[in-house]
Amino acid sequence: MSNELAISVRRARPEDAAALARLVNRAYEIEQFFVDGDRTNADEIVRMMGSGEFVTLEHESGLAGAVYVQVTGQRGYFGMLSVDPDCQGGGLGVRLVRIAEAICEAMGAAYVDLKIINLREELSRWYKSLGYREVGIAPYSHRSVKQPCHFVEMRKSLRGLTMEAVA
Repeated sequence: MSNELAISVRRARPEDAAALARLVNRAYEIEQFFVDGDRTNADEIVRMMGSGEFVTLEHESGLAGAVYVQVTGQRGYFGMLSVDPDCQGGGLGVRLVRIAEAICEAMGAAYVDLKIINLREELSRWYKSLGYREVGIAPYSHRSVKQPCHFVEMRKSLRGLTMEAVA
């Protein structure tokens, strides 16, 4: 896929749930070495839309990427960051992270949280390069696992505050 391809940004609608589930599952196929089954389904996507929103990047042939964003008070969160494997390597992941951060900040969040799987060490390095730092761990119980794993919780301040000031 050409990096020069025009990509538009929009909020997802419930009728996008099936396409979003396909995109997320395709992007998360890399995790099949430690988990069984799909990452999500259309019903879960619709349920998540009740408490947050999905932002999508589209190109002429469909969804190129998406991210789930939720804000509660000063806490922002994003997850299910997904870029179509055919579109990876062109900066769309960074673009989605920056969009998620901007939404969180515009809605009054002082910081953004995310969770990654400890077995995906490349994600820790990547998010650290974007200003996130590890702040804790949490159990992984979303799907059955082939090997032990847990979430690594990461956080980034949006207002130049210290992490202790917003914790």
